[in-house]
Amino acid sequence: MKIAVLSDIHGNLEALHAVSKNQDIDRILVLGDSIGYGANPNEVLDWLQEKKCICIRGNHEEAVLSGETGWFNPFAARAILWTRNRVTTANLAFIKSLEAKKIVDFGGLKVGICHGSPNDPLYEYVYKDTHEHLFDYYLQKENSGVMAMGHTHLPYLWVGKNGTVLNPGSVGQPRDGDRRASFAVINVEDDIPVVEHHRVEYDVTSAANKILEAGLPEILANRLYDGR
Repeated sequence: MKIAVLSDIHGNLEALHAVSKNQDIDRILVLGDSIGYGANPNEVLDWLQEKKCICIRGNHEEAVLSGETGWFNPFAARAILWTRNRVTTANLAFIKSLEAKKIVDFGGLKVGICHGSPNDPLYEYVYKDTHEHLFDYYLQKENSGVMAMGHTHLPYLWVGKNGTVLNPGSVGQPRDGDRRASFAVINVEDDIPVVEHHRVEYDVTSAANKILEAGLPEILANRLYDGR
């Protein structure tokens, strides 16, 4: 079985299409923040539902539902309000149905997914350097062999005695200096997971121009070019 792990698509349809192209994948896990920043929130949400992805809610979905933007910088707040005014009724119902975290059982392999951390699924930033001492605790707390988290837009992989912890990076807005879309694939054989990170090129110019044409903040377009 091959399981794709995507996170932080952020309304970037071009990056999502590039990631999904020519991938021999059995299931897709999506770790939240599928909307916000980018200009194609409805198209991304439609795609996730069409592909029957297993999705959870991120802090951007939460803000679109609530309208509360005080936690965000001014550019992100503008994008959230823009998105909130454009998400269809059907897609609003879809994101409202999403849980903050979930355990998915793949024939005996349990994969825990959340946007932030198991303790604070929407908002906590989990970095390998700062949280590595908690990774065994997360796996035991969630009774999972794999724990996948997003939110930081920075990919990493950790393998310990109790299992595997990963961040797939960001599909739609990488922040590690590599502008290519980032995601991970869990290859499962005999209930043993092997994780591989992948990067793919996409049409950055098209995604950036859509942001500008939508009247969203220019910084959200420019940062796509350098992956910061």
